[in-house]
Amino acid sequence: MLSNRSFALRMVLWSLLRRRSRLLVALTGVTIGATVLLGLVSLCYDIPKQLSREFRSYGANLVLVKDQVGGRLSHGDLEAARGALPADRLVGLTPFRYEPVRNNMLPYTAVGTYFDDVKLTSPFWRVTGEYPSKPGQILLGAEVAEATKLQSGQRMTIEGRNTSQERYSKDYTITGTVSTGGVEDGFIYLSLTDMEEMTREKGLIDLVEASLTSGGTPLSDLANQVRSSVPDLEPRLVTRVTRSEETVLTKLTWLVYLVTVVVLTLTMICVTTTMMTVVMERRKEIGLKKALGAENKKVAREFLAEGLMLGIFGGLIGSFTGFLFARLVSYSVFGRGLNPEFHLVPLTVLVSALVTVIASLWPVKKAMEVEPALVLKGE
Repeated sequence: MLSNRSFALRMVLWSLLRRRSRLLVALTGVTIGATVLLGLVSLCYDIPKQLSREFRSYGANLVLVKDQVGGRLSHGDLEAARGALPADRLVGLTPFRYEPVRNNMLPYTAVGTYFDDVKLTSPFWRVTGEYPSKPGQILLGAEVAEATKLQSGQRMTIEGRNTSQERYSKDYTITGTVSTGGVEDGFIYLSLTDMEEMTREKGLIDLVEASLTSGGTPLSDLANQVRSSVPDLEPRLVTRVTRSEETVLTKLTWLVYLVTVVVLTLTMICVTTTMMTVVMERRKEIGLKKALGAENKKVAREFLAEGLMLGIFGGLIGSFTGFLFARLVSYSVFGRGLNPEFHLVPLTVLVSALVTVIASLWPVKKAMEVEPALVLKGE
């Protein structure tokens, strides 16, 4: 039994090697198909993560507020929300507190926040100068800076009243200005700690912006998860960000699948054409085998074995080149590498073998239709 299988394997290999030019054409087609298959599927695994990081530059995609109108969150709510969100998907969680203030009798809105968190959830902020890094420092919105004619390094007095109607007034040093083209340009920013000291009221937060990467559990389900864990919180999706992200990812994924199907179809056509040529070249050989008693199933088995070997070798070579292709695309588009998905190698080899076997069915049918008498007569 083993000797028969070894002899059959040697026959298949010898048959392929005798037609190296045909073999090279078919093997190249299968390799290209396997390369595109593994490369694009690898990118399908990685693209959502990469694009999600890119989308995070457009700001937060989840906002947490108090479920009561006019209610305010506490630092305990902030930490509870942080615990309810998956740490591996959480890019940043930034609290904001808004207070009406005055400068030179003109009304403004002061915003207390943590600037290290702002850098994570709102990387689109364009800051001229520096972010505040010490107590007593503030950041002006572009519109406020233009209205007050104040610049970095100058002092600004902020006055107001807290919820107990107690007056406060304090001087701050301007470290820079922020420009986004949005509502952020009309605010005065200071650290949440400075705001609590200025107003003499601690633990008050108006809203929390959360930035989460896509993948796994849908964002809407995470919002419900937070709502269940912290009943006082009302999570709200930033629709313009989440819908754009989901739409782009869905369309891009379908595009990748479409390209993969087209390439595999072309691979199948290439293999079919090559195998048909081989069958035509080997008509006399097939006729002689049949005349000596070879059954159709044995002839078919030999050609299918050749196609199977082409698929396996092409799949193995294409797996290696596919990883290189995926890394090259990832570096070119996103400027980052990607982790190889080694579990895709057996799948790639299996699909390549299946494609070549299917592509060989029509040539095998033609081989089985060869009439020994007519072929050996030269007709």
